[in-house]
This record gives sequence, C-alpha cells and structure tokens, in this order.
Amino acid sequence: MKNSNTLRKALGSGSGLSFGAWQMLPGSHLSRTIARAGYDWICIDCEHGNIADNEMHESVHAIAACGVSPIVRIPANEGWMVKRALDAGAHGIIVPLLYSVEDAKKLVQTAKFPPVGKRGFGSPFSMGAFDVKGDLTGYEYMKNANANLLTIVQIETKEALECVEEIAKVDGIDVLFIGPWDLGNNIGYPVQGDFAPELKAAIERVLKAAQAAGKRSGIYCPSGEFARRYADMGFQMISVVNDMTAIPTFMAESLSKAKGSYGHAAAQAIKGAAYGAANMMSQEEKK
Repeated sequence: MKNSNTLRKALGSGSGLSFGAWQMLPGSHLSRTIARAGYDWICIDCEHGNIADNEMHESVHAIAACGVSPIVRIPANEGWMVKRALDAGAHGIIVPLLYSVEDAKKLVQTAKFPPVGKRGFGSPFSMGAFDVKGDLTGYEYMKNANANLLTIVQIETKEALECVEEIAKVDGIDVLFIGPWDLGNNIGYPVQGDFAPELKAAIERVLKAAQAAGKRSGIYCPSGEFARRYADMGFQMISVVNDMTAIPTFMAESLSKAKGSYGHAAAQAIKGAAYGAANMMSQEEKK
C-alpha cells in the first residue's frame, strides 16, 4: 500500500510537492484519460461534481489502475460518506466545511480503523485500488490503512480559520487544504479578480499552521499559472485544473483559431489595413 499511494509518496519526498487534477464529470474513461496526463493524484469531486456513488467507485479503480492516487472529496463530514469513499479504495479523502477542532477529531475517528478510530471493516473493493494483481488481502489492507491513507481537511470557513493552528495539531490529519473561493466568501472577502489582502493573509496563516504542526498544506487552483504561484509559496498538494474548465476552454480556443480569430485574424487585419492605406495613397497620387 505504501508504494501504491503516489500522493503520499510525493508528499513524503524531498520537496513534498505534488500536482493533481480535479474530476467533476462522471466516467471511468474520463478518469483514465486524466490519469494518463501525468498527475500525482486526481480528486473525484462528489461534493460539487456530477458524480454519484457507483460512478465514484468506478473512477477510483480506473485511476488507481493507471498508477495515480484517487482522492475522493466527499460532500460533508459524515461518517457514512467517509466509509463509502474509503471502502471504494480511495487513497485519501478531502473533507469540506470543517468548523472546529472537534470536527477534525470526529473525522479521524471515522477514517481510521481501531484502535485509532472506529472505522468498520468489510469492503471487498478497497484492496483492488492498491494491488491490481489481487495479492493484497483484506487483513493486510486493514493493518496498513491507518498509516497509508490520507485524511485531508478543507480550511474554508471563518470558524476553521480561527482555530486552524489547533486543527493542524490533531493526530490523524495529514493535510490542510484551502478552498480559497469559499474561504474568501466566509471571511467577508469574496474573490473578484485578484485575492484581497485579507484573503492572502488567511492563506498564509493556514500554510504556517500546517508547517508548524509538521503537516502538509494544499490549495485548490484553477490553472497552471495559479498553481505555480502557490508551489513557489511552499504549498505541496496543489490542484492544477478541473475537467469542467479544461474541456470547454480548449474546445473554444481551438474553434477560435479555426475561425481565424486569434493570430491569423490579427495578421489578416493588419495586412488588410496596410493594403487599404497603400491603395488610398495610390489614388491620391493619381489625382
């Protein structure tokens, strides 16, 4: 299990840096396509994405079969949701909308097997996301799960920000992950273009809290340029793009180029203007 979790391996490397993609549309073919693009992990978004329970199960195994870590964002900090994602074989879970240290402790209890937590054992599916040959037994999975699965909490509420240093110290929490849009909304500085100074300060506070507690930090980013900024800042688990942005953006850009509305159109416009000016000069000279 240790070698199969590519996200955990990346976070434990010298730089600790990892890049991931965000899947919001259902489909195991889509999961495999994204996984083959070279990311360390893919978040299967069951909170805001159009992905149901059975589709999540299929995507988890499609991604894992490509040697990439499937990470499931569950809709809420509910024990049964934690169970469904981990029983499917997720290498880790992202849990949104924490408000308190008690929320973090409750999450650890549902995500870990005894004696650390109270997770129930019985899924026949989870082993397959770590061992495609089928050699990993249920007992071996249970024995190694606590140390090798990632428990990732989103810091995106005002309440969680106010006690983020204490949340970071909770045993069993591996990564503090920022949802900057919700965090901005919840502290009164919604994103409208560049981040407000107050939101930037909040993001830096989460980063420092994770570092002080010896934990990893992550952040949701909408583009590669955005992701590079936060990698340089010291974040380690960084999303780069989501499918609902990548697909229409690339398709629209390709269509614009085909129609000549990019560089070709600009060149034609300049050429046309120059021809028109030259023609007018010629007509004036004839006069």
